[in-house]
Amino acid sequence: MRRLLTAFAAVLALSAAVNATQLPDNVKNAVTKDFPNTNFRFDGVVILPDNTVYLPLIPAKLNPDKELTVKSTYPSGKTLSDKPDVVVFDNDYVLLKVLVDSKGQKSIVRMDNPPQEVRTGLLPQDMLVPRNLTIPDNLKNIIGNLEITTTKDTGLIVPAVKTAASAGQISSLAEFPQFKNKILYVASNLSKNIQVMNPERKSPAYALEQQNIPIAIKGYRDSFLLVTCFGKKSLDVISLADDKVIKQIEFKTCPDEIVMDLKNNIAYVASGEDCSIYLINLDSMTVKKQIKVNGMCEKLTLSADGTKMFYNDKQTHTIWAIELDNNYLLKEVGKFPNVSKIAYLNNKIYITSRTQNRLAIIDYQTMGLMSENSIAEKPVDMLAYKDFLYVLGAVGNKIEVIDTTTDKLVETIELSTNDGFPSKLNYIEGTNLALVTDAKAGVYTIIDLDAKKILKTNPIDLPVSSIVVANRVRKIGK
Repeated sequence: MRRLLTAFAAVLALSAAVNATQLPDNVKNAVTKDFPNTNFRFDGVVILPDNTVYLPLIPAKLNPDKELTVKSTYPSGKTLSDKPDVVVFDNDYVLLKVLVDSKGQKSIVRMDNPPQEVRTGLLPQDMLVPRNLTIPDNLKNIIGNLEITTTKDTGLIVPAVKTAASAGQISSLAEFPQFKNKILYVASNLSKNIQVMNPERKSPAYALEQQNIPIAIKGYRDSFLLVTCFGKKSLDVISLADDKVIKQIEFKTCPDEIVMDLKNNIAYVASGEDCSIYLINLDSMTVKKQIKVNGMCEKLTLSADGTKMFYNDKQTHTIWAIELDNNYLLKEVGKFPNVSKIAYLNNKIYITSRTQNRLAIIDYQTMGLMSENSIAEKPVDMLAYKDFLYVLGAVGNKIEVIDTTTDKLVETIELSTNDGFPSKLNYIEGTNLALVTDAKAGVYTIIDLDAKKILKTNPIDLPVSSIVVANRVRKIGK
């Protein structure tokens, strides 16, 4: 059965220029000539590669197409590469440098006679202002309705979960270069807060406070966490440099699962209650499309090339495929009981049944059943890597590796967590490693996906429901 889905762009309110926090391309181009790896954050903050921070002042009249040159600087006579305290472009856009003293106090430069472009500009009105930023009295008008947080405001930071079994160092991680300068963001059934961990330690350093229990957490560019929570009709975007919620994307109903397309800077967010999948532009953190689907969508899976998505309708137990590059054409795959995971490799759909311990293999072109095989007991997760499919069995505490070119079992990886309940395979982007996390036991296992073997099983202070591995972020102004 085939049906053409309608997808429509979300209506975006652009009532004022100051709310368009994405800087114009000509401003970005002018900065990247001297600093190619600059991070232009979606709320307007400009972060140079060495973590120097500039705040933009948006003029009343914009000229987004004009090629820019620097009109003036403070101190005068500087170039942009000198990183002056104030940069005024010839389209009246201004960049104000955030100055940090030896005590960590943040400010912008005090000028007795600020240029007119500075006095009449306005900070983006949904920008996250660096904590405890001091604005000179003669420039208070640039603030608008922004709120300046103080040093007493610690953002989301709260004490971490601690147990009686808390311990210290895990020296074994030193041998893995993939974990150098990494940080772990962990969701656990022991706390609604997200625990922040040094991977070389068993205990969390601190936690990011959440008002509701997280459903999904995903990382983006080592700079942001995207978080959905039970009973909350928004997706939170947490800035890891600030440890604060920098934006909330509102939905009509509670969003739940998140699937990331990092090649195209897109996230797909499911809302089963709304029978919709929302397409999020990760550069601007805005909803670009709402894809209406059949049934209450769950178990979202994205193909490696980003052209196809699969989901299960939890009401009818029907699997559907969406051709994202074909006007969102919807194809019915078939009905399957108690689906735990869907995967797609080599033009074949792989579906596991949690209760029947079966792996169904479907030919995508014909939607015909190719075979149905016995698999690891209580299969709870699958990970597609190159031509191989890793199937995690919770009861047998093992991973079965399937070669999808032949659909034959080629390896069984025995886990050492017999008293636990391994629940998720977490791929570490850009590496050959995956972490097997456990919803019952305080451990995680590092798997080499190329060698198809366990490298190490490490203790952790709490059971894990979700985990994000990111590069360690230098905090703004520190």
